[in-house]
Amino acid sequence: MKNKVTVSIAGQQFTLVGTEDESYVRRVAGHVDDQVRQVADAGRMSVVDSAVLAAVNIADQYFKEQESCENLRRQIKQVLEESAKLKMELSEAKREIFKLQNKR
Repeated sequence: MKNKVTVSIAGQQFTLVGTEDESYVRRVAGHVDDQVRQVADAGRMSVVDSAVLAAVNIADQYFKEQESCENLRRQIKQVLEESAKLKMELSEAKREIFKLQNKR
């Protein structure tokens, strides 16, 4: 089901349509509004220029988060591989212990 949500970004009203719930859409719009206002407050520029620079900042954050997620995925993969290796070693050690106990 599509939801229509009217939000304010940089003093302008926008009606956004999507499947996400209203609170999520408002949170996203609020983030964009904050970014545009931060850029606009840093210097005297048009709303369009502020919006473009805010979009660049948001894209930068996105790509850095993507890279961070990929690093976490690699770390998780390494931990899982090490865990599997240790499980095999433990299983082998248990077999050895069983053999030694049964030789008595």
